[in-house]
Amino acid sequence: MKKKLLIITLTLLSVIGLNKPIYSQVDLYLDNLNVYVSAYGRIAIYSLPDEIRQQYKMALLVGTGSDSVFDLENDVEVEEPTQLISNPQFSDYEIYGSYNNEYSGLPPALLEKQTLYCWHDLTSFLVKYTIINRETSSMNAKIGVELITKVDGSYGYDTVSYSGINNIVRVHRGAINLGYKLLSHNLESLFSLEMYTGYEIDSNYWNWLNFGSIQPEYVSNSDSGHVTILSQAFQNIAPNDSITIYYAVSFGVNEADMLAGMDAIQLKYNNIVSVESDYNKVPVNFVLNQNYPNPFNPSTKISFGLPQRSNVVLKVYNTLGQQIAELVNELLEAGTYSFNFDASKLTSGVYVYSLQTDAGVISKKMTLIK
Repeated sequence: MKKKLLIITLTLLSVIGLNKPIYSQVDLYLDNLNVYVSAYGRIAIYSLPDEIRQQYKMALLVGTGSDSVFDLENDVEVEEPTQLISNPQFSDYEIYGSYNNEYSGLPPALLEKQTLYCWHDLTSFLVKYTIINRETSSMNAKIGVELITKVDGSYGYDTVSYSGINNIVRVHRGAINLGYKLLSHNLESLFSLEMYTGYEIDSNYWNWLNFGSIQPEYVSNSDSGHVTILSQAFQNIAPNDSITIYYAVSFGVNEADMLAGMDAIQLKYNNIVSVESDYNKVPVNFVLNQNYPNPFNPSTKISFGLPQRSNVVLKVYNTLGQQIAELVNELLEAGTYSFNFDASKLTSGVYVYSLQTDAGVISKKMTLIK
């Protein structure tokens, strides 16, 4: 039997007799939700403790024309394997992977960086897409996501509806509810249709991304299930430039539960984008900030700033000078960084964290109270 909070990450393997590798995937068990991300970035969710699949697929779509749409089924190749981040910056758990168009080699040429922010006690999470233009010219991109839900373990006979009051796309059958919200931009188009074999072609995706209005309600009338396409207005992305997009996903045993999860994740999003804006600033000097929270139990965040590229080592010591942990040991670019320190296996007391850079060593104290 699978356990709560069990995290399974499959390592990179090679297929005997084949040149194509099998890449890693992440299966993350939270208190009441199981979030699964495939090797190629497909996001699925299961309710707990019943382990019933509620969502089969959430995946990025980026289109620049009727014969040039980046989608998971036809184009995606792995650049950085799907992985659970060992030192999450903004949430309890972070799942990251990056994917390019090299499987098909067809336009648009881009890099998709996908990050999921998850909290152990929430049945909602954030999906962050960063899209980098690898074309030699500017890209006028229509960006959206493809959703295939499996409400309460079954495809079809569910309803997709939209609320202009809270801007939430709601998928529901009976009491079970799934909610989706584009947080970083305005939702321009919402379109659903019954799923059929072979629908995954560029011209179809392009037409659905450009539906151009919000379908107020769609009622699935078969057990095939439906495909739902969400999209925003066109975005012009210069060569090697990028755009970042955030979606919120919430599961609920009823509508009120789903909406409560959406409210909670909205607050998390507001905090993350506020902190991210600070992290994008390059400090004038090397800086080691006071950990937060302090005192703490059992974990805390340690952040620092680099005015220039530097070798960085971040370690934690007890008051006897014995090393407890090494959080960082690598070459980092200029910027602001944050790392989580988990002291769940340590005793109460004062600890020292030390930042060693090319400019010298800075140390501060923190207090663990259990």
